[in-house]
Amino acid sequence: MKLLAIETSCDETSAAVVKNGTEILSNIISSQIEFHRKYGGVVPEVASRKHIEVIALVVKEALENAKTDFKHIDAVAVTYGPGLVGSLLVGLCYAKALAYSLKKPLVGVNHIEGHIYANFLKSQITNSKSQTNHKSQIPNFPLLNLVVSGGHTNLILMKDHGVYETLGRTRDDAAGEAFDKVARFLGLGFPGGPIIDETAKRGNPHAIEFPRAMMGEEYGYDFSFSGVKTAVVYHVKKKGLPSGKALDDLVASFQSAVVDMLVIKTIKAAKDKKVKALALAGGVSANSELRRRLKESAEKEGLEVIIPPVELCTDNAAMIGCAGYYRLKRKEQSDLSLTAVSNLKI
Repeated sequence: MKLLAIETSCDETSAAVVKNGTEILSNIISSQIEFHRKYGGVVPEVASRKHIEVIALVVKEALENAKTDFKHIDAVAVTYGPGLVGSLLVGLCYAKALAYSLKKPLVGVNHIEGHIYANFLKSQITNSKSQTNHKSQIPNFPLLNLVVSGGHTNLILMKDHGVYETLGRTRDDAAGEAFDKVARFLGLGFPGGPIIDETAKRGNPHAIEFPRAMMGEEYGYDFSFSGVKTAVVYHVKKKGLPSGKALDDLVASFQSAVVDMLVIKTIKAAKDKKVKALALAGGVSANSELRRRLKESAEKEGLEVIIPPVELCTDNAAMIGCAGYYRLKRKEQSDLSLTAVSNLKI
């Protein structure tokens, strides 16, 4: 089975062709970072217009790279939430029109579910110029997923395909959102995640003791990152805007606090739920310190850790194709009344 998948939940226009749910034949991503950089964040109206401009071209390139065409596509998978409603509507309307004209099944996919399924992909082609062959181990159930991105921070217990239990979520900022806001406040640029990661490598993570919020038993597995973000602001107001080594130390200490909260809660949930396998997902899962610390902590507890290749951490259509395939296997498909849901829950 070949699925054509479309992902337009935020500021990346992506299309992919996925075979039998796990093999990526193509995965094209058109990024809008340069258009949003000067604003210090994603502008929803700009994002949706850019999706309109490139979506047909991105789909065309995905088919060409997969050496196939519309006639040989068996179904169309598309993200319908959560995300920016204008951006979601562009991909959704295109996918619905395509499925209708081709008389092929349409399957709507939850964006968070898509991130989880990035760990089920066996091989990947990131674009027409670079190719990597990544063989991942298909996870066993139950699987505890830490989904960390600019808009989401969730601990999700996956008991089987399509069977989820949300154990914890952020009560305020997502981890990636905190990275972006701190990077913007410090004048480091956008997007903040990669900049924070690189800057922190030069600093001392123990230089400043920033708070780790909601770590008590009474908070369960929920997260909060607004406090550590505010602590950075107060520190700068008191000490002044740092530069050089002082800036590196501040960023490293901030990142360490965020990673501590993520890793400690994830390991605790795994032990409490007697889960043997962990999976990392979402844009922030590309963070090198989070990857290192989660793997290190999990191995100490005898837990298996599954981490997607960096190219599949950020928003991409291949993960949507994978999730869509497993939905179709369960005979779940969408009709043409499917609409965008900006706050869709898993």
